[in-house]
Amino acid sequence: MWPDLLTILGILATVTEILGVISAVNAIMSERTAEGAIAWALSLIMFPYIALPFYWVFGRNRLPGYAEARRAADAEIEHIAHGAVQRLQDDGLVLEGGRHDRQVYERLGRMQFTHANRVQLLINGEATFDAIFAAIDAAEQYVLIQYFIVRDDRVGRALKDRLIRKAAAGVRVYFLYDAVGSYSLTRRYVRELTNAGVRVATFRAVRGRLGRFQLNFRNHRKIVVVDGRAAFVGGLNVGDEYVGRDRGLGPWRDTHIRVEGPAVPFVQLAFFEDWYWLTREIPDLNWVPARAPGGDKNVLVLASGPADDLETCGLFFVHTINAARERLWIASPYFVPDVQVVCALQLAALRGVDVRIMLPERPDHLLVYLSAFSFLAETEQAGVKIYRYQPGFMHNKTILVDDDLAAVGTANLDNRSFRLNFEVTVVVDDREFAAEVARMFERDFEQCQLARADDLHRRSFWFQVAVRVARLMSPVQ
Repeated sequence: MWPDLLTILGILATVTEILGVISAVNAIMSERTAEGAIAWALSLIMFPYIALPFYWVFGRNRLPGYAEARRAADAEIEHIAHGAVQRLQDDGLVLEGGRHDRQVYERLGRMQFTHANRVQLLINGEATFDAIFAAIDAAEQYVLIQYFIVRDDRVGRALKDRLIRKAAAGVRVYFLYDAVGSYSLTRRYVRELTNAGVRVATFRAVRGRLGRFQLNFRNHRKIVVVDGRAAFVGGLNVGDEYVGRDRGLGPWRDTHIRVEGPAVPFVQLAFFEDWYWLTREIPDLNWVPARAPGGDKNVLVLASGPADDLETCGLFFVHTINAARERLWIASPYFVPDVQVVCALQLAALRGVDVRIMLPERPDHLLVYLSAFSFLAETEQAGVKIYRYQPGFMHNKTILVDDDLAAVGTANLDNRSFRLNFEVTVVVDDREFAAEVARMFERDFEQCQLARADDLHRRSFWFQVAVRVARLMSPVQ
């Protein structure tokens, strides 16, 4: 009996080692960054028993299935997008002859800046949900809902009840949520929506049963579109913590944006692509761009994800940093940049740009929190200032460049947003809106403490070890 057991264990060990080597080769051939390839390859060869399950769940960083499905739908998508752009041009709503640095955004997003938009900066949960709920209550044709996290709590039920009422009134409601982000969402919640006639889809990047085990390629977008006339994008998911009801994290600091005008169809297009991937359905949506009453803002919608030919989100951050001449302020709950972004931040500070990055003091993801400490020394040496927001958890994802450009979206300053998550960002080229964002930043900086490299050196030896280990894992976080 024992020899047979030892033989079986020996065979399993040999197979595991072989699979580790094969997976290491796969990592080397498929990883987009050298750091990620090295991290996975070493782990898979040296610790295959531990690394293999993690690699099969977390290791993939390309999404051919989604890309192929999107290409299959390209004819319809391109037809819709082309028709919307043509109407914009016919109505004089496309911003022609913009600055060269603005044209980079257009090429990255394969969309153009539109003008005659109206935008509203929504600060924190109460203002955001009040605006979203009011827009849903006023819906006449359809409502599109897409979130990374939806919870069956007071905020979640308030959303559900509104959607059920609108569906009963004949408004078409499409509800899309991420399977991993919303892992705690109850079946009862979903059943009540579907029974009321709401069309519900669960985002899984990989089809079939294996999709539930694929934790990469999350749909991190937060989108609400009403009648093709108003759209909401930003950092807030649906849950009580987003209105400050989580005692552990304290007051929740976040930002959203409301857009009305010809940019709205391009927020809608991001939803449409995801919905088609999941359902193969083409909803009847309003694609006719319309001027917002009193709207005078130039807006571009930049959707990004792992199915893109280029690393759209990472390139967006690098270009934005390089475009800054006087001021670059970034708020992000997570700071796990790659080498290119770190170098861009250092160079911006060295050329005299006021570079500030706002991070939360309180962690919600320990590994990411630890990683951020490891970047303090190299950023501080170049003149980059890192601030820690003190009152509660800061989940804000906002960028301010100089005095005329600001962005609000779903993307974090980390590798997952750069390469693995589906994100969407609203870029506003307008001095008045940039000034409003600047005032928001200034109020937040007043509640921050400047972080320094010495903050790490004053910590315990084991904390410093944990920071270094977290940094080694940063390419795969």
